Amino acid sequence: MDLVELLLALIGACIGFALLARRLKLPYAVILVLGGMVLALIPAVPELRLDPDVALAFFLPPLLQVSAFRTDWRAFRSNLTPILLLAVGAVIFTAFAIGTVAHWLVPELPWAAALALGAIVAPPDAVAAGAVLQRLRLPRRIVTVLEGESLINDASSLVLYKLAVAAALASGTIGAASGAASFLMLAIGGIVVGWAVGKAALWVLPRLDDSMLETTTGFLAAYASYLAGEALHVSGVMAVVTTGLVFGRAQHTVFTYNARVTMSTVWRFVEFILNSLVFLLIGLQLNHVLERIAGRGMLGLAGIAGGIALALILSRFVWVYASSWLPRRIPALRRRDPMPDLRHIAIVGWAGMRGVVSLAAALALPEDFPERDLIVFLAFTAILATLVLQGTTLEWLIQRLGVTLPPHPNGIDPEEAEGRRLLAVAALAEIERRMEDPLEGAIAADLVHEFRDRAGHLHRTATNQGAAVAERTARRRIRLAAIEAARQQLIAHYQAGHLHEEGLVKLEQELDLEELRIRQVLGDDRTERQKREDAKRRKAMEAAAAAAEEPAAVSGAIVKGAI
Repeated sequence: MDLVELLLALIGACIGFALLARRLKLPYAVILVLGGMVLALIPAVPELRLDPDVALAFFLPPLLQVSAFRTDWRAFRSNLTPILLLAVGAVIFTAFAIGTVAHWLVPELPWAAALALGAIVAPPDAVAAGAVLQRLRLPRRIVTVLEGESLINDASSLVLYKLAVAAALASGTIGAASGAASFLMLAIGGIVVGWAVGKAALWVLPRLDDSMLETTTGFLAAYASYLAGEALHVSGVMAVVTTGLVFGRAQHTVFTYNARVTMSTVWRFVEFILNSLVFLLIGLQLNHVLERIAGRGMLGLAGIAGGIALALILSRFVWVYASSWLPRRIPALRRRDPMPDLRHIAIVGWAGMRGVVSLAAALALPEDFPERDLIVFLAFTAILATLVLQGTTLEWLIQRLGVTLPPHPNGIDPEEAEGRRLLAVAALAEIERRMEDPLEGAIAADLVHEFRDRAGHLHRTATNQGAAVAERTARRRIRLAAIEAARQQLIAHYQAGHLHEEGLVKLEQELDLEELRIRQVLGDDRTERQKREDAKRRKAMEAAAAAAEEPAAVSGAIVKGAI
């Protein structure tokens, strides 16, 4: 089986494993790793070994940049202190704690190699907790701190990882002072490189005037910043994160609307493929890794792996509680930022699932690295333990602690409702202004009723009136029904030969975008069963429309559906 066939087979397997994980309600990453181990048992599947020099350079830049791109900069900046305490302080503390435990459990493991293991498993991954965080309404600060931590901790852990790997391969040690200086120089240099690449890309983007070219440029910028950082012997990871933050702050003013829509779809696809492949690759290699370290005995390996996993979980709790309690012994700081709720601290401490960055770092260890197979195995088991133990119980813990916020009385966040109201009021004011124009006045007069209705509805929603929920539901039902009717008429019109393919695609895309907008604004509370039933009804309507000899005129329905 050549590389192309194997890659396509792995991508196909990712789809099947994703469906299985959803059915079993287990973390997707767990199913992927276990699935990779099963696939490795198939005789036709060769041992797939990824070039260590390629592992980090291929997988990490896009994943880190898209995470930084989505970061809320204002919330990030306002919570910078707790974020840095976790993203830098917790990473360093955890890395040294795991390194100490690993060297104690495996005395022949060099200190630098043990520290490299600690750096590999130190950074938690917010993506691993994303499904839980999205399903539950948590206090915004908890979500901001966890997401901000995952953005910076990857960079800080990989800078430490780079220093530890260099020390291990040089068979030497790094002093505390020189290590700290190197850490700062790598990080600061990476920030400078990432800022320069980001600014250069932002200069190019407005001149492209093409959404696909803008998306491609943004994608290449991730690799450009990483490779430039590595070429200049600074932190390529910090460079990528900085480029992503520069892009994120400018996305609303520099990127075109079409580019934002296109980039959202493309980056979600890239995230899925890269995350899935990393977990599958580690699963495919794990059986062979186990064969090479089988001489240590299964019980001995299980004891070492259990000790590392336990130390990983406990060290995060120790740091989270200590970093929350100790600084607030200072009265001035305590008055400015009171001690957080202990329940919130417990959630942050338990949300320590490790993910794709740790796996990519383990895969990137050089082939001649001391005890490489053992470190890869221990990293995998630590990641698996956190995903299974913490990933499957985090939602239960949150609900038991009663931290979730109650639903909004009118079904929509007040700040969001107020923002939508401001949009509608501004649009209405512009339409009313144009009513006085001698050329456009008549057309504006036809549109003003629609915009007044929208502004009035959003005002009622923002002011939390009791009828807002029922009104939103009715509006959604009527608008979506109108769009579906328009879509079916459009298909019938095309199947009867009265519309060419290009026209069908263009008009259908307009309806799809309008349906997406309505579902985002008004919410979509359909169950999966209802969605399947809707799909069946749609197919029946398509069949009926195809059999019609004289389809009804489509133009009026399209106009109504697009309102």
